[in-house]
Amino acid sequence: MDDTEFHRIKRLPPYVFAEVNAMKAKARAAGQDVIDLGMGNPDLPTPPHIVAKLAEVAGNPDTHGYSNSRGIPGLRKAQARYYARRFAVELDPESEIIVTIGSKEGLANLAQAITSPGDIILVPNPSYPIHPYGFIIAGGSIRHIPVPGQTTIDEFMPALDRAVRHSVPKPLALVLNYPSNPTAQVVDLEFYRPVVDYCRKAGIWILSDLAYAEIYFDDVPPPSILQIPGARDIAVEFTSMSKTYSMAGWRIGFAAGNRRLIQALTRIKSYLDYGAFTPVQVAAVAAIDGPQDCVAEARATYKERRDVLIEGMKGAGWDIPSPPASMFAWAPLPAAFAELGSLAFSKLLLTQANVAVSPGIGFGEYGDHHVRIAMVENKHRIRQAIRNIRAVLADPDKAIDLYQSGLGDNITRLKARA
Repeated sequence: MDDTEFHRIKRLPPYVFAEVNAMKAKARAAGQDVIDLGMGNPDLPTPPHIVAKLAEVAGNPDTHGYSNSRGIPGLRKAQARYYARRFAVELDPESEIIVTIGSKEGLANLAQAITSPGDIILVPNPSYPIHPYGFIIAGGSIRHIPVPGQTTIDEFMPALDRAVRHSVPKPLALVLNYPSNPTAQVVDLEFYRPVVDYCRKAGIWILSDLAYAEIYFDDVPPPSILQIPGARDIAVEFTSMSKTYSMAGWRIGFAAGNRRLIQALTRIKSYLDYGAFTPVQVAAVAAIDGPQDCVAEARATYKERRDVLIEGMKGAGWDIPSPPASMFAWAPLPAAFAELGSLAFSKLLLTQANVAVSPGIGFGEYGDHHVRIAMVENKHRIRQAIRNIRAVLADPDKAIDLYQSGLGDNITRLKARA
């Protein structure tokens, strides 16, 4: 039976990353040493004190039953303390915070809670796939706001206004994501001020994804939209433990802000889940309230990797803007390979350099001139990736010929032809 006959499945395009993932799996099965800079899966270990708390609490059988779908009170209170400490924002843990099974789940379920068929959602393009597709799955329609790279508020506001004026019906919500995945763009607090003012007047909800709040490199912590006066009238913000504490597989995140949106998410989650495993939630409290030197160390590690990547690629002939935050570099296709597009270029790097990256087209059509490089391998592996890619960039015509002829199955063949 063909699953494309199902209504919601039919609304989803082919998963672009699946092609690269299948090629990556095939290469590894053949014994090739693939350096995976594609998926944003943190490779740093979860700090020991967090793991120890999980083990301690899991040893108590009283914690093995169902939890609470909106999160245990202690964790919601810990998140309120984090917002007060980090952003000077006071939140009510009873009505303005909910624990989610990762920020991705929270955003997708909020989309289910608030979206009616045909509702229009404004989403930056390129963007993290759940931002548009969470609403598409919920029956909404997407209107894209092009933000291919560093976009100033003077550029963003006219684009937002055009999207609103030319949308019928009026848009339901706007999604924001800074620091951005995939572009790594950051904004300051003044960026949010006119956006909040505009959306309040227009009656448009704002959903802010702040998953990379603590992965920044320029000593300027990214702000929260909830710092803007009046933002909580229309805005909810999603954060995550995944990157900050290298807890990606633990699946703990939060939504905070507007009471109506938090109530809607709480209501729908009460039908869908019983929350995360209680020992995981208690360990998350230990992470938020415990020593934060582990966060600073992770930040320093990603910064070192960034510097190795950017300087090394520059030496190899590939100029990539240095990301000010996140664990990604948003890399424009080298000029000699630009006509290939991001998917073909990603396949070329995989087959000829044994390096996996994410094609920009997977984040939206405005991303097709870029690839996303995740800094999830150690410095030695990143340097090896640079050496492999240097061999490809040294002779673009030969590399493209090998790719198009189907012969460029690894870096060894390219070197043999050199």
